[in-house]
Amino acid sequence: MTGGTHREPPATMSMALVRPVSEDVVTIGVVLDIPQPQADFLRQSRADFGDPLAAEIPPHITLLPPTQVPAGDDQAIQDHLRAVAAVTTRFSITLSGTGSFRPISPVVFVKLEDGAEHCADLQRLIRTGPLKRALPFDYHPHVTVAHHLDDPAMDRAESELADYRSTFDVAGLNFYEHGRDGLWQLRRRFGFKGDLLDT
Repeated sequence: MTGGTHREPPATMSMALVRPVSEDVVTIGVVLDIPQPQADFLRQSRADFGDPLAAEIPPHITLLPPTQVPAGDDQAIQDHLRAVAAVTTRFSITLSGTGSFRPISPVVFVKLEDGAEHCADLQRLIRTGPLKRALPFDYHPHVTVAHHLDDPAMDRAESELADYRSTFDVAGLNFYEHGRDGLWQLRRRFGFKGDLLDT
């Protein structure tokens, strides 16, 4: 909610919520994956809170929410992401404490203490060229740890991770596609300037 105008909260654009599309259209997303050992800890925590999505979606910070694009644009999109990564320098993120989008959206997340501005700049750069699109919400980088659970489970997630803190470097972008099997599949990693992650 900004300026008195209702906007869809960022949590509702979860990498989990995707509708089926035609054969000519694919749904993609771009994220920063959380590295190890933090990823395993956050994923296990999400599972312990009772969230079934813990097994399907790795901990991440969304840069481009689920976006439908023509299947024929794949090469242009990959070239664009490679160019964005090539002008981006590795940066540091500090995760610290928890927040929630409740009551607007049933989501608990780990907050970014440092690195949020870098994420915001990066997602704006990604949303240019073949990925130019407006967002129906204000960008709010976060790591979801509980989604669509009952209130006691959400309260537990918000409380148990309230003192969580971790710092790590981010070295590249991760390009995902939503498969016909309903799961997100990693298509390619694009390393930032000076980092060789492009595979």
